[in-house]
Amino acid sequence: MLNVGQIWEGFVLDHIEAGKSLSIYFDLKLDKLDSCVAIIKNARSNKMGKKDIIKVECGIDRLDLDILGYINHNITVNIIQEGNIIEKKRLTLPETIVNVIRCKNPRCITSIEQGLDQVFFLTDKEKEVYRCKYCEEKYGET
Repeated sequence: MLNVGQIWEGFVLDHIEAGKSLSIYFDLKLDKLDSCVAIIKNARSNKMGKKDIIKVECGIDRLDLDILGYINHNITVNIIQEGNIIEKKRLTLPETIVNVIRCKNPRCITSIEQGLDQVFFLTDKEKEVYRCKYCEEKYGET
């Protein structure tokens, strides 16, 4: 039985789809933090069968919940203070995401203007479809 120590201050990302923790680690830029990070892959889960977990010893302000909500809004964020869970945050799909995905339309102004932010708005919550602010190119399920 593997035993990963308790964290005193920080957050735990729980209910990550098995095998997805490393991509989330890099998407959230956790590799840039000078903090202790534990990644647990393929942990047993009654609800999911197998799941991944990420434990991070740093303030929740370092976590971009919009990016995490876009990546997978089923992940649970547990905020830890003094070794105890003080709050569980449920994620939702963000209405707007900036510089998380790129527009695929070669005629979009974001393809020409390199310094322009990539801004997408949620247009279909059920199908998780986003559209580019500038050209309305669809990104997501069809």
